[in-house]
Amino acid sequence: MHERSAHQPAEDAAPATDRAPWTILVLLCVAQFMVILDVTVVNVALPSIRTTLHFAPQDLQWVVSAYVLMTGGLLLLGGRMADLVGRRRVFLTGLVVFTGASLASGLAPSAATLIASRAAQGFGAALLSPAALSIITTIYRNEQRTTALSAWGAIGASGAAVGVLLGGVLTTWFGWRSVFFINVPVGLVAAALALRLVPAARATLRSLLELDLPGALTVVSGLAVLVYALQGTTTQGWGSARTLILLAISGGLLAAFAAIERGGRRPLVPSSIWHVRSLVSSAAVMLGTTGILVGTFFLNSLFLQNVLGASALETGLAFLPLVVVIGIAAHVGPRLLMRVGARIVVIGGLALIAAGDLLLSGAPAHAAYATDLLPGFLLLGLGVGLTFVAISVSAMSEIQADRAGFAAGLMTTGHELGAAFGVAIFSAVALGSAVAGTAFIHGYSNGAMAGALIALVLALFAAVAVPTFRPIAGHQITMH
Repeated sequence: MHERSAHQPAEDAAPATDRAPWTILVLLCVAQFMVILDVTVVNVALPSIRTTLHFAPQDLQWVVSAYVLMTGGLLLLGGRMADLVGRRRVFLTGLVVFTGASLASGLAPSAATLIASRAAQGFGAALLSPAALSIITTIYRNEQRTTALSAWGAIGASGAAVGVLLGGVLTTWFGWRSVFFINVPVGLVAAALALRLVPAARATLRSLLELDLPGALTVVSGLAVLVYALQGTTTQGWGSARTLILLAISGGLLAAFAAIERGGRRPLVPSSIWHVRSLVSSAAVMLGTTGILVGTFFLNSLFLQNVLGASALETGLAFLPLVVVIGIAAHVGPRLLMRVGARIVVIGGLALIAAGDLLLSGAPAHAAYATDLLPGFLLLGLGVGLTFVAISVSAMSEIQADRAGFAAGLMTTGHELGAAFGVAIFSAVALGSAVAGTAFIHGYSNGAMAGALIALVLALFAAVAVPTFRPIAGHQITMH
């Protein structure tokens, strides 16, 4: 265990007994569910948003990307704040910011305002999410911890899928603004309950001064420019001056971030963390898997509505079987972990994802949902559910309590940046300037094929990098 510095606040108090109440887990998972939901809940609403706020087709992805980029870019800062300033304090601050920005998103009068408020939502999520996961990691022990982290992994997988379904229902019945308004009452109730249920810890002013703000600013700027460069390839091409200049700027900003981290007293990413194999490998798999999942949702939402003529509600319902299968996989996942270990579960899950995207790549212009899309959705959901559960448990297996916030931030960073890059890459591969017609059909097939290839590469990576971690009743073991 690393020794705590004299000025660092104490851990948020854990329950005195070996078993902590499940009510805390439910509360934190509800808050996290909102965060994950908002990655994809807008996908089905995008056509309506585009019409109302007069978005250009190539700019529409920023409704998703502004949120996930800000979240992913600042999650490490949020995790560090949770360790230094107090987990409950950071959780509540993030929840308030997220809820207020959700209200602003629902009231947005223009495209620019919506993108700005979505970025503010992402900032709130960057504080909320790692604080919540670090609370779970430090409060629950032994088999409770495995169960809690499995539930957290299931939220990461199912939240994105439920977002598409709920987005369809809300957009059809109440309009696209309701997909943001729904967060407001949930956020207010969650904040009130957190004050009662979640234990607090003290913070000092010196703790705040230790935050690596220059590092956070350079990394989020570099990632934003990178996604902007990828987004522009749909119209400008990969070899254009615009793309090359933006890629160079992004590379410079990310190189500056690396230099800041090497020379800083309190780096956002401590160099020692790269030696924690379970965490680093799991975060990498999280990034790639989320990219496939969110990119697939993005493309299929457009395919169902713009090619097959489905309504927003029909599009949301089309993803319902995928949601159900993710839930089944999340239930089965912990049992498989105990029998065969994390590595086998991750490889198997990624193989299922690859098979699902491969089936989707063959969907014709006049696709029948039951035969051309549903089988792929089911395989994709099963694979994502298994993979997310396995890496969520494996990632935290070697993390000590004083690094729980950072580890949680790194894992959620992988999730959010995966969403950002998934939308950007799938858009670049599939869309061009067309969101309907023959050109889109061809692009859709290429996008699904790209998802299958990414899943296979990740499976090979997992075979050599993910530890053979197997939780057992009462304690956990890691076999390298």
